[in-house]
Formats: sequence, C-alpha cells, structure tokens
Amino acid sequence: MKIITAPANPNVKEWKKLSTKKGRLNQERYLLEGWHLVKEAFVAQAEILQVIVTNDFIWPEQVDLENLDVFQITPEIAKILSQTPSPQGIFVTVKLPKTQLIPKQATGAWLFLDGVQDPGNIGTMVRTADAAGFSGVVFGENTADPYQPKVTRAMQGSQFHLHLVKASLIEWIDAFQAKNLPVFGTELNQDARSYDQVGQYSDFALIMGNEGNGMSLELLKQTSLNLYIPIKGQAESLNVAVAAGILMFKLKR
Repeated sequence: MKIITAPANPNVKEWKKLSTKKGRLNQERYLLEGWHLVKEAFVAQAEILQVIVTNDFIWPEQVDLENLDVFQITPEIAKILSQTPSPQGIFVTVKLPKTQLIPKQATGAWLFLDGVQDPGNIGTMVRTADAAGFSGVVFGENTADPYQPKVTRAMQGSQFHLHLVKASLIEWIDAFQAKNLPVFGTELNQDARSYDQVGQYSDFALIMGNEGNGMSLELLKQTSLNLYIPIKGQAESLNVAVAAGILMFKLKR
C-alpha cells in the first residue's frame, strides 16, 4: 500500500483531473466514489486500476485487492477528490471502455438521449432503463458525458448492467430502421400519437430530448413515430426522466 499525505502529490493532481472530460480521455480512466459504486464495479468485474482509501476507512465486506494498486490517503485529500460534502473515504479508478457496441449489433430495447444535460435526469433514466430490462443507452451529441462524476453517482451502478454508448443518434436511428425496428420520438404536438396507442415491443428505440427544448427537429423527422403522454391535470409538462420511465415500461414487452 502506498501512503499519500500531501495534497500536492502528483497522483492526487492526476486523480483530480478525472473530474474533467479532457482528463478522463487523456488518462483513459474515470473515478468512482463511495462504497456502493465501488462494490458494483467489483461485482461487475470492471477493469479497476487503482483503489484509494482514507486511513480510517473500514471495509464493509472482504474485497480481493491482489494485483491492484492501493493508495492510502488522508481525509483532507478525500475532500479534494470528492464531489460530495461528506466523502465516504473510498474511491477507485476504472478503465474507460475502449470498444463500443455498434448499432448493427444492437438487439432489444434501447434508450437514446438527445441533448440531455442534467446528471440527475440521466442517472434516473439509466436506472429506469436497467429496471425495465433495456439493453442499453446511447448518449447522443450534446448529452452529458456518462463518466463525469455526477452522472456516475446518479446512475448508482446501473451503468454496469447495460451497454452505455456515446455515438451519433442519426447513425443509430438509421441502423434500427434498416432492420425494420421502430424508433419512437417524443413530442408535445397534435401530430404525435398517445403513448398508450402503439402497443408493446421487444426490439425498439425510444428517444428522449433536452430538458428545455425537447428533441431536435432533425431527429423528429427521422423517427418511425413520435409519442406524447396526455396530461390530465394542469401541469404544463412532465420531467423528462419521469416521462421516460412511463414510456419505457409501457412500450417494453
């Protein structure tokens, strides 16, 4: 075990850079914080590179640390690395996936995110996709990075249970339609169809758009059908993650 007590230590500086997309790409890894996420990474046999713990951290369960770089840090350093007010005292660095599933290989139900920015919304949608039995989630252009700390924390480990892909949604839509699989968009428009009038499917894609602006017009024109959820009360609209949950469970066979 390597002991680090100085916040200016080069390792600490490198770990801190993992809070940025540039840092993650340069180092080809990302940082997970907290026992729940760390445990999920171990259970999923993710490629864990380093384990970082405070000197007072008590392991809730026995973990095999053989062949791993283990660093002991001070609570002060943990606060520097943490994205939360009260660090739990454990972090791991995980290798960024080098290969991604291509759309021609995709089967089952998929969630496409078009310009979704809020980490909480993304985390809720990924967890709901996991719960609904979806195969994966495609993070389209202008959607927040799936490996930024707030997003990984919000996904609560569901990222290890399904495929996460960063890609052009146009390419994925074209691939699904080439296989005659429906691609559903979401739009508050009189030309859209109510979500409860289209049936259920095993293989399909559902696109959810930006929190404020919805889906891009370009993608709306490419979908098989655009759906809406009728609002019976006086609320102007539904939160995107809430709407996604309703649609995923309704559409998935």
